[in-house]
Amino acid sequence: MAKAKAKTKTSKEYSARSINVLKGLEAVRKRPAMYIGDVSARGLHHLINEVVDNSIDEALVGYCDKIKVTINKDGSSTIEDNGRGIPVDIHPVEKRSALEVVMTVLHAGGKFDKSSYKVSGGLHGVGVSVVNALSEWLKVEVKRNGKTYFQEYKRGLPLKPVKEIGKAKRGESGTTVTFMPDKEIFKTTEFRFDTLAERMRELAYLNKNITIKIKDTRNGGEEETFHFKGGLIEFVKYLDASRQPLHKTIYIEGEKDNTPIEVAFQYTDSYAENIFSYVNNINTHEGGTHLVGFKTSLTRTLNNYAYKNKLIKEGKISLTGDDFREGLTAVISVKVAEPQFEGQTKTKLGNSETKSAVETLVGEKIAEYLEENPSIGKKVIEKCMRAAEAREAARKARDLSRRKNALDNLNLPGKLADCSITDPEHCEIYIVEGDSAGGSAKQGRDRKFQAILPLRGKILNVEKAKMNRILENNEIRAIISAIGAGLGAEFSEKESRYGKIILMTDADVDGSHIRTLLLTFLYRHMKELITAGKVYIAQPPLYKIKKGKEEFYAYDEDERNKILKRLKVNGKSDTKKKKSEAKENKDLKGVNISRYKGLGEMNPEQLWETTMNPETRTVLQVTLESAASADKIFETLMGDDVEPRKNFIEKHAKYANLDV
Repeated sequence: MAKAKAKTKTSKEYSARSINVLKGLEAVRKRPAMYIGDVSARGLHHLINEVVDNSIDEALVGYCDKIKVTINKDGSSTIEDNGRGIPVDIHPVEKRSALEVVMTVLHAGGKFDKSSYKVSGGLHGVGVSVVNALSEWLKVEVKRNGKTYFQEYKRGLPLKPVKEIGKAKRGESGTTVTFMPDKEIFKTTEFRFDTLAERMRELAYLNKNITIKIKDTRNGGEEETFHFKGGLIEFVKYLDASRQPLHKTIYIEGEKDNTPIEVAFQYTDSYAENIFSYVNNINTHEGGTHLVGFKTSLTRTLNNYAYKNKLIKEGKISLTGDDFREGLTAVISVKVAEPQFEGQTKTKLGNSETKSAVETLVGEKIAEYLEENPSIGKKVIEKCMRAAEAREAARKARDLSRRKNALDNLNLPGKLADCSITDPEHCEIYIVEGDSAGGSAKQGRDRKFQAILPLRGKILNVEKAKMNRILENNEIRAIISAIGAGLGAEFSEKESRYGKIILMTDADVDGSHIRTLLLTFLYRHMKELITAGKVYIAQPPLYKIKKGKEEFYAYDEDERNKILKRLKVNGKSDTKKKKSEAKENKDLKGVNISRYKGLGEMNPEQLWETTMNPETRTVLQVTLESAASADKIFETLMGDDVEPRKNFIEKHAKYANLDV
């Protein structure tokens, strides 16, 4: 494996002296969520991302251009790179191999030595040691200085000292980490190829000199290789695959105040704003100063251009920032040496100097581009003018989205059954499919803190609609009024009348479609609710199993079969043909199984017991792992282009439950 050529290498030697120790590895296994977010599938996949981030940091300083991620047959994962390799010499303070220090001590790494890494994504330096602590076992192999070194760990503790196990080929270097996530820690230890592939694709777009391979050696043997010479230009093209662009992607690259900046953007015929921002490859889905700088510069530059070239007549409607961003898809990537993130989650950049750097560079480059491409400038301004006209047409309807006083029930939708308490933190609203289910939910709920809003039919697909048409839809107006926190740019998550918004639809194809329409609306126009973790999906049971006086509920077929097995009954699959039904019933031995086709089939008591009682219910929290991936999925499923939707369905058909 040839060593990557460095573009900008650091001057100081990368050795054991570069590894600064801040704190020992303590309490990680006792409180894993503090370090990786949670112990569900999200936290599990974060382990691989942490190791890959170390390889990406090597790439940022020019020492790595190849990364390989493998999901092994035994459930473990291997991450291999061709970087410099973690130092193995004796650490001057710890008096043991620097490799062991990095793998076993929290806050130990080269990230704190800015002569080794100018910028890095793994800012807190806890990544690989936390992965080690949360693994049943971990093995690391380092190729460095013509030699190969090895060490093995069990639940974070080294089994033996670092040892030399052979020679490395001339010019070959890098680090290979293989680990098995600990079943004692995680609720699931099964890696999902699609989840990992999305992040690897994103990293390859953000780092155009890197090739990332990901392979699943389990059943199916999926494999992908990501390498994009066009970088952010190809990223925007990927995001807009289902949209009709108005012009070729505009690309900006430069450095301002020692901050490397990359921006790619284009306008499409859609009505949604899709801006994705990154700092040192970290997806800052809450934005920050770099995003503010881009938006400010875009608005000012386009506005000045429009008036200078008399594309907006005096006295006509004035354009706002929202108008300039309708139909815009943009990716902003900055590299900041000392990033200041708000909170441990690294979701919002706080560096004030980054705002001015982005604002200045973007303003200069956009102005130059518009002067050189007046036809595109005219087309963009015309698009913005149409957005402004639609905004003005919707102004009166938008007044419905203003937050209402909790006592002002005259302004709340008539079909809303509100709760009695007014503290949002203790209130929740169920948005329910159908009047029948809504009636059961109203009777079965706890009126003190649970509100019910029944919907009639399917709401408008907002992916294809202008704002004035969206606000004409009665069901959407009811949702906006009930939540009471505004809409779009005027939306404020803190003004929401409820701490939880729970979507409750039938477990059939129509129910899934309605849920997708609702999620599309919330993602496009109330995204803050999702990022704040306030949106949930109810999980009503599919089966009721009764034997004598005992009653059980099963939420899927596997759970149903486990209950039947516990009752010593041979439960067959519901997907069997009719000719096997007689044999199945014969095997049930006095057990009655009811298959719920819809929420309306449950009486109020059953709906409360299974789906609404906080003590016994199961709800899925809607999270935003990758905004770019989410945007791509919503556009694919709900956009106008049929071909991407067809391809998506064909690829994921194996996961569909056809028995609905």
